[in-house]
Amino acid sequence: MDKNNKLRHFDYFDEISSCLEETSSKIIEIYNDFDQSISYKKDNSPLTKADVASHHLIDSCLKSISSYPVISEESEKFYTTAKKYWLVDPLDGTKEFINKNGEFTINIALIENRYPTLGYVYSPIKRELYVGGLHISSVKIFESNIYELSVSLPNDPIRIVASRSHLNEETQKFISQFQNHELLQAGSSVKLCMIADGSADIYPRLAPTSEWDTAAAQAIVEGAGGTVKDLNGQRLIYQKENILNPFFIVRGKE
Repeated sequence: MDKNNKLRHFDYFDEISSCLEETSSKIIEIYNDFDQSISYKKDNSPLTKADVASHHLIDSCLKSISSYPVISEESEKFYTTAKKYWLVDPLDGTKEFINKNGEFTINIALIENRYPTLGYVYSPIKRELYVGGLHISSVKIFESNIYELSVSLPNDPIRIVASRSHLNEETQKFISQFQNHELLQAGSSVKLCMIADGSADIYPRLAPTSEWDTAAAQAIVEGAGGTVKDLNGQRLIYQKENILNPFFIVRGKE
C-alpha cells in the first residue's frame, strides 16, 4: 500500500499537514530568536508571539478548507452550538516553549457531536506528525515514513508518564500506589502520544486542563486502542459551557 492510500482516510490530510508545516516554520523562527517577551492572560497562563502567530495561521487555514467554526485557545469565544467544529491549541506547552526544551506541539481536532473524531498533533522540533481517530486508526509520520500506532499492554514495571510542569501532590499520590513503576516526564500532548505509540502505559492528569489541550491527542490515543476517561470512567466529552476538563486518566491496553 502506498503512502497516499495509507493516509487518504484522514480527512483534510494534505491541507492540514501543509498548514502545520507552514505554522511550524513560523514557530521555530520565533523560538530560535526568542526574546522572552511574554504577556499573561486572565488565568495567569503565559502568552508568546508564537501562540498568536500560530493561531492566526491555523485559523485562516481551517476556515479556507471547511465551513466549520474554529475554536482556539486564542479565540475571543470558546463555545459554539455547531455539531461539528475545529478545536485548536495553536501552541500546546507554552511553558515548554519558554523553557526551550522542545516539548511543545500544535494540536488540531475535529469535534463531532461532542467527541473528537479526528486529531492532528505536530511537534515542530522533532518534525513528527501524529494523526488519527477512533474507528480510523492512528499513525505517526516522520521523515516521510509512516508508523502505525498501537498502545501496549502494561509493562512491569509500569511506565507512568506525568507532566513535566504540573507534577502536583495529587499526581504523586496516584503514582505512589504502584510499587513497581518507572516515572517518565514530558510536556504538552507529547504525554498522550506516548500512550498512543506504546512508549508509556498510563498518564494520570490530576491537574487542570482545557478542552483544546486534550481533544486532538485523545482522538489519536483512541485510534491506537487506548482510552481517555474521567475519574468516573467516562470518556472525556467536549463542547461544555465550561471549557475546563475534569481530571482524567489515559491508558493503553488494560
